[in-house]
Amino acid sequence: MRVFVKICGLRDADTLRVAIEAGADAVGFVLAESPRRVTLREAVALAATVPAGIVRVAVLRQPDARLWQGVVDELAPDWVQSDAADFTRRTLPPGIEALPVYRDLPGLDSAQLAREDRVLFEAATSGIGARADWDRAAVLARQTQLVLAGGIDAGNAGEAISRVRPWGVDVSSGVESSRGVKDPQRIRAFITAVRRAEQEIDRADR
Repeated sequence: MRVFVKICGLRDADTLRVAIEAGADAVGFVLAESPRRVTLREAVALAATVPAGIVRVAVLRQPDARLWQGVVDELAPDWVQSDAADFTRRTLPPGIEALPVYRDLPGLDSAQLAREDRVLFEAATSGIGARADWDRAAVLARQTQLVLAGGIDAGNAGEAISRVRPWGVDVSSGVESSRGVKDPQRIRAFITAVRRAEQEIDRADR
């Protein structure tokens, strides 16, 4: 199997470069309220250095119309990640894909989630390293391309991938030395752990 890896919450050129060189498939720039937040101008400058073939993700949450349009027009990311409900109020032009966010809440609309082409599934609270229910995630991962987020790091990435079999994984706080500060060693270790897990699953499935 091949697991898609997104390193999220990147704020500077050095850690962005580390993520790319380590083999990330996608890099995320947070424009929502967060310790990892960057301005639109900063996101545009960082995204301009990302090589072709690596997915540039703008991370939003309940954005106003001005920010949404600024992201679309100025940043022009490959994907926009935002709450699933946000995509019912806003539209994306051709060439920009949606990554709707669903949270591990009691009222989760799993039928709606299953109708999505691809989703990000995380814990009830974003950005604090909380872990979603992996058993629930495993069920959902059989219904759509699921990117598992929240509470994953190099130490448990193998278990997460083995149990959930997600299409992709997303990490932010799990590769930080302190809140909002990315650690190059942890970024490399995380991607190494994911690739090792892929190999172990392939061997087990033979």
